[in-house]
Amino acid sequence: MGAAAAVFLVFLGCCSNVIFLELLVKNEPGSGNIITCAQFVFIAIEGYIFTSEFGRKKNVIPIKDYMVLVIMFFIVNVTNNLAFGFKISMPLHMIFRSGGLIANMIMAIIVLGRRYTFSKYLSVAMITMGTAICTFASADNLKDSDEGEETVEGISNFMTWLLGIGLLTFALFLSARMGIFQECLYSQYGKHPREALYYIHMLSLPGFLLTSGSIIEHAIKYSSSEPLLALQDIPVLDNIPKLWIFLMGNMLTQYVCISSVFTLTSECTSLTVTLVLTLRKFLSLIFSIIYFVNPFTLYHWVGALLVFSGTLLFTDFVGKVRETFGKSTVKEE
Repeated sequence: MGAAAAVFLVFLGCCSNVIFLELLVKNEPGSGNIITCAQFVFIAIEGYIFTSEFGRKKNVIPIKDYMVLVIMFFIVNVTNNLAFGFKISMPLHMIFRSGGLIANMIMAIIVLGRRYTFSKYLSVAMITMGTAICTFASADNLKDSDEGEETVEGISNFMTWLLGIGLLTFALFLSARMGIFQECLYSQYGKHPREALYYIHMLSLPGFLLTSGSIIEHAIKYSSSEPLLALQDIPVLDNIPKLWIFLMGNMLTQYVCISSVFTLTSECTSLTVTLVLTLRKFLSLIFSIIYFVNPFTLYHWVGALLVFSGTLLFTDFVGKVRETFGKSTVKEE
């Protein structure tokens, strides 16, 4: 797969994945476990066939090191999906996770003792402020008031929302710690992204036994959902419950998204990867707001602008553009 194809598939896979995820969450807010399980099963099967070649190809990184990644990766994914069941909207979920640079910087300072330039700290401040603005703006939307007085239901919704924010915060910092651990593994054994993708997902599968009750419960709910009217004239598909179709769509697009990002990282410069992933997040956010009519106030727009601007500043996007065009000018001369 070339770089151009990888860029196209990142946009296609990741943006379309948001559609299916939102359709599932709108119908069943607490179905995070079954969504995560389906994604992991699909990627594990694909990896067993094509990456490990039916178990014949030996892994480079030891299994014991993968197990540490597995535990962290599994918890991060399950926690992020569980947050949808705590009144966390899709736009807030996306913006909050875009603040991962904050967690990464803090963990790198604590664990690795790293220090950064002023522009890095400024970008983190912008992202933190943007995330906080969006967070509190979304909190206001959950308050149920009657002539200025909060009802019992409004307070309950707010407390539920706070638990969701707590889950997202925990997942954010654990994901940062996982990234640092993975960075250390790659520096020791070399980069093997496809192998890591397979083993992390495959070794995580037994963990879903802990959430089997929720998975079975939602599998029953999915089976009881009505078929899609748009498919009523297509044989076989006309009788499949719509939530299972949405789940299959989410599973396939998630695989396209993840595998394309891994390919893009190996074939493109950091400038291209940064640009593509930042634009992808922004387009997914805009689509989610417009298509699903999610509440998005002026405060949300200000917060989103700060988050994405801070991300570009953190990665020195402008400096890399100047460097790229500078080299091009020199070559032409």
